[in-house]
Amino acid sequence: MNTALRDAMAAAGIGVRDLSTRVGVTPKTVERWLSDVTLIPHQRNRIDTCTALGVDERMIWPDAVRANVKTGHDREVFAVYPYRSACPTSVWSQLINDAKSEICLAGYTNYFVWLEQPALHQTLRQKAESGCRVRFLLGDPDADTTRQREIIEDVALTVSTRIRITLENIAKLAGTEGFECRFSAPEDGPNHVSLSVFRFDENALVTPHLARLVGHDSPMMHLRRGQTGGMFDRFAEHVEELWCRGRPV
Repeated sequence: MNTALRDAMAAAGIGVRDLSTRVGVTPKTVERWLSDVTLIPHQRNRIDTCTALGVDERMIWPDAVRANVKTGHDREVFAVYPYRSACPTSVWSQLINDAKSEICLAGYTNYFVWLEQPALHQTLRQKAESGCRVRFLLGDPDADTTRQREIIEDVALTVSTRIRITLENIAKLAGTEGFECRFSAPEDGPNHVSLSVFRFDENALVTPHLARLVGHDSPMMHLRRGQTGGMFDRFAEHVEELWCRGRPV
């Protein structure tokens, strides 16, 4: 089954018949797209479908754009977004749901994921209980780096408040086997607050934070591991270094 298409339709609240009408195909055609992930519609139908659902074509039919995948050092860059908020929520939900062995959310606050992913703590608990390692790496709400970042951002919903909202949600996962949470070390605060890395098995969403911009206004890359020592590995190693020096929440 094409779970990415199914999830995008569910997120958009669009059923088979409604989508078929918008795209100009029969409901049976849409059902075939759903039932067979290897079935790739014509380009016009793909474009109309993604427009109707508000998603990136590469998440629903990645094979359709495989010929355009780069072959150099940047071949692990699967997609780029000028703003983190431009990445469809269905991308996040698919990456979370598809992860089998590793979920590591290493944003400084990780605040937004609780807003955009319904019942996330339930999903993460199920993941952890099924053998997936689930980790959160947070900034310390009382750290100097946090206070300095609050001055720079100068927004009503402060960095420390966003971290504490995450901590309240994380408390619901307390005692879950396979779940871990740490604060980054004080000396690592500047490196952590300036770069968010969210890992899902061999996919990662990476956001470098620009100047005074909050996370959703900063650019983001979607990386897929394709080689040893490539871009994915570099960012994964960055997170592991911060994690090793962090302290349990």
